[in-house]
Amino acid sequence: MRFFGALSPAGPAPEDATWADERLSPAERELFSRMSGPDRRHAVGVAREALRLAGEDGLSEGELPDGFVAAGLLHDVGKVESRLGTFGRVAATVLTIVLGRARVERHGGSGRGPLAEVARYLAHDRIGAGLLEVAGSAELTVRWAREHHLPASRWQVDPRLASYLKEADGD
Repeated sequence: MRFFGALSPAGPAPEDATWADERLSPAERELFSRMSGPDRRHAVGVAREALRLAGEDGLSEGELPDGFVAAGLLHDVGKVESRLGTFGRVAATVLTIVLGRARVERHGGSGRGPLAEVARYLAHDRIGAGLLEVAGSAELTVRWAREHHLPASRWQVDPRLASYLKEADGD
């Protein structure tokens, strides 16, 4: 279960960190390094699993479009702006269920206090896309960060590529 894995603050294994760094631009590496250890471990797992799924369809890493691996590695990068740890994220999820997303976002709009942190966490998709645009990431990487929590009917990313990434993410 992802929650229990998130209790360890450790980042990815050194060989996984090197693998990720080799697939990111310098600006993307800087963003990746800001992610928590558990988020970076998860991200490497997503990117590797998405590559495995694409491989099952006969696509090698070299045949995939620019930004595909980075999309797996950086889809959750917007979470760095919320500054919530594992237990804060659990509390944010419960609070959102109890109060409703719209109410949390409305009251978190002040930019200060615990609800603001929760609102930033809920907006990590849009925040991450913005960070990736500034970093000069490939269009696929930016779009997937923005779309990874949307229903498939709203994806602008190629549905086949998006399905690999979504299945690999598991959420």
